[in-house]
Amino acid sequence: MNEKFKAFMQEHSLPYEVITHPQAFTAQQVAHAIHESGKILAKTVVLEVDDSHVMCVVPAHHKVKIGWVKDILSAKNIRMVDENTLGKLFPDCEVGAMPPIGPIYNMRVIVSEDLTQNPEIIFNACTHRHCVKMPYKDFEKAVKPVIAEISDFAERTYS
Repeated sequence: MNEKFKAFMQEHSLPYEVITHPQAFTAQQVAHAIHESGKILAKTVVLEVDDSHVMCVVPAHHKVKIGWVKDILSAKNIRMVDENTLGKLFPDCEVGAMPPIGPIYNMRVIVSEDLTQNPEIIFNACTHRHCVKMPYKDFEKAVKPVIAEISDFAERTYS
């Protein structure tokens, strides 16, 4: 965890638990490593929306529906950011391990309605070895996300 993250959590008096796990790079791998459902583990997908960046927070086993986000935000242009851009936007995090705490990075946050149904939320804490588990309602109160239907089950492929 980085200092900005810790300061935000402390400033908002947010209760949380740090979970250390074996290195994992995808949300589904993290869910497996910490023995939690993909329904409670959130992944953060960053989109470039017109001239700004937006964090989309969805269950680990979901895929962001970019067209849905475009409609919700009435955007003209929208695309996923690449790893190089992630490194620049989140220099204090390992690439792809950014927490969905938009206020730290001056980004809007949209949370999938599916995550709001859970009493807790788990998400990456700036590394591929640490997660944070906290009450969902506390997360929502501090981050103030837009809540919308922005994701659906990811299609599984079998080889």
